[in-house]
Amino acid sequence: MQPPSAAPVPSSASGSTPLLVEPEVRRLDGVAREVSVPPLVAPVTYGSLADLPFENAEAAPADVVLSRRAEAGKWTPVTAAEFAEQVRAVAKGLIAEGLAPGDRIAVMARTTYEWTLLDFAAWAAGLVTVPVYPTSSVFQTRWILQDTGAVALVTETAAQAAALRPERERLPDLRHLWVIEKGHVERLAESGAHVPDQEVAVRRGVLGPDTLATVVYTSGTTGRPRGCALTHGNFFAEVDNAVELLYPVFKARTREEASVLLFLPMSHVFGRMVAIACVRARVRLGHAPSLKSEDLLADLASFRPTCLLAIPYMLEKVFNVARAKAELGRRVSTFDRAASVAQRYGEALEAGRAGTGDGPGRALRAARAFYDPLVYRRIRNAMGGRVRYIICGGSPLGRRLAAFFVGAGIEIYEGYGLTETTGAATVTPPLKPRMGTVGWPLPGVRVRIAADGEILLAGGPVLRGYWDPQAGGVVPATADGWLATGDLGSLDDEGYLAITGRKKEMLITAGGKSVAPAPLE
Repeated sequence: MQPPSAAPVPSSASGSTPLLVEPEVRRLDGVAREVSVPPLVAPVTYGSLADLPFENAEAAPADVVLSRRAEAGKWTPVTAAEFAEQVRAVAKGLIAEGLAPGDRIAVMARTTYEWTLLDFAAWAAGLVTVPVYPTSSVFQTRWILQDTGAVALVTETAAQAAALRPERERLPDLRHLWVIEKGHVERLAESGAHVPDQEVAVRRGVLGPDTLATVVYTSGTTGRPRGCALTHGNFFAEVDNAVELLYPVFKARTREEASVLLFLPMSHVFGRMVAIACVRARVRLGHAPSLKSEDLLADLASFRPTCLLAIPYMLEKVFNVARAKAELGRRVSTFDRAASVAQRYGEALEAGRAGTGDGPGRALRAARAFYDPLVYRRIRNAMGGRVRYIICGGSPLGRRLAAFFVGAGIEIYEGYGLTETTGAATVTPPLKPRMGTVGWPLPGVRVRIAADGEILLAGGPVLRGYWDPQAGGVVPATADGWLATGDLGSLDDEGYLAITGRKKEMLITAGGKSVAPAPLE
């Protein structure tokens, strides 16, 4: 029997090798103005994200789908069957506590196992999750809780809960305040023991792709932040096509088990999207709550991921720290020569894949092999020793830095997106990367460049609307289906997108022309 949320996929997309689907580029006066890539996976027509743990438990109950941090340096494997049972138990606890379908439950925590567990348990109970950054002020947190009318809040620490207790009088809808470090998630699972399993099945059964899954607040560069109302269908359109496109990360089967260590904030849609993709593809997922160098390095060494999520700053830091260590060891000249070789190797590899060159020559391959144990392997070992892929987003990554990591043996998949696009709207195509760009549209997404250079986006992952309690729920985000991003960009002749600036930074000349002060590096 086919899982409820499964959708038929093109036969070419479900095969054993990744596909290269060329984009359709539309031009105006000879200049590329719009680009689209057809979806690799048909849109989901029924079911929800809440079904994923149970589908996995039925299809492959013994597969390890997550690892949970235990004592230092230890990870406890969690099978698909175990995770589904935990999701069901916590969902029953939420039901026992009186949370009704459509109620909002906020989560204020770092990147932890409990975050993902609560996400799926809340969905299984028919709820809507609302992420809150653990660094948010009391005012910011109160605003989000008031705006969504959240009936429950789960904090990671007792200190976070204590800071919010004086605000309870201003939060009449908030009935429950649970604390992860006090064991309240486990108590929830116990409190729902008397709730029949069928109650969870019934609540799951009424959910569909158009059901609201989460309200994620933007950073709010001006005024108050806006709540992006993302549906289960938005996530499926994003995740299913990303899993197919990024075949090497999520679907390739090698001698090494695929695994992702997540350390970017779960309060951001990028981190949650990748967590959902891992559950969807049954790729082992781990959570690293601390970004302190010593803690993160220890987690990388013990978990040994094959894929990481990162922002460009982190990759810059890895490069700079490696060079600084080489300088202390009086090996900086060796490092610089190795960096030059890696950059040239990465660029030659890109040219070979694009058909504009022959790939790395014999001398370049020999030089790379020479420097691998001296420099590149040490960098890979600092990341756990098995990292082969890094998914990078948040801001543009410099071409030279991307080429260095590719030459050092780590593929870089750069993407661009917003909270409103449920994560990535564009991403590097693995079979035809172009460093210095943010790739092609994710399959199923359309990108348009407006007359003033603003990037417009449309497609399955793009939100339907913003949360607006005064209007009774969700109000449409666009009038015509095209989301105005506020970012400036350009398309090359083959449809690759480059980010060039922010629209708010535009200068208006005396002649009325809009110009960006400088392109982004």
